[in-house]
Amino acid sequence: MLEHLSSLPTQMDYKGQKLAEQMFQGIILFSAIVGFIYGYVAEQFGWTVYIVMAGFAFSCLLTLPPWPIYRRHPLKWLPVQDLGTEDKKSGDRKIKRHAKNN
Repeated sequence: MLEHLSSLPTQMDYKGQKLAEQMFQGIILFSAIVGFIYGYVAEQFGWTVYIVMAGFAFSCLLTLPPWPIYRRHPLKWLPVQDLGTEDKKSGDRKIKRHAKNN
């Protein structure tokens, strides 16, 4: 079972993160407005809290898992370059010394 869980994707790209953040904020704002209006009309502050909590749970369900909608623009990494650091000797480097301030 653990092998199955390790094969699940766990990352989002940058545009996906921006989209998830915008969706999260929009859902929270919408549920807060709806909750406030309904709580005001019903004269029950508890309904306001319940509606905002439901909006929070819904937004978490939509934005926390890395759904495929958040992975549409993957980063293209540069290939690894061999700099040949083994060939350089420690004596080839110049040591920078700072001037003393008196």
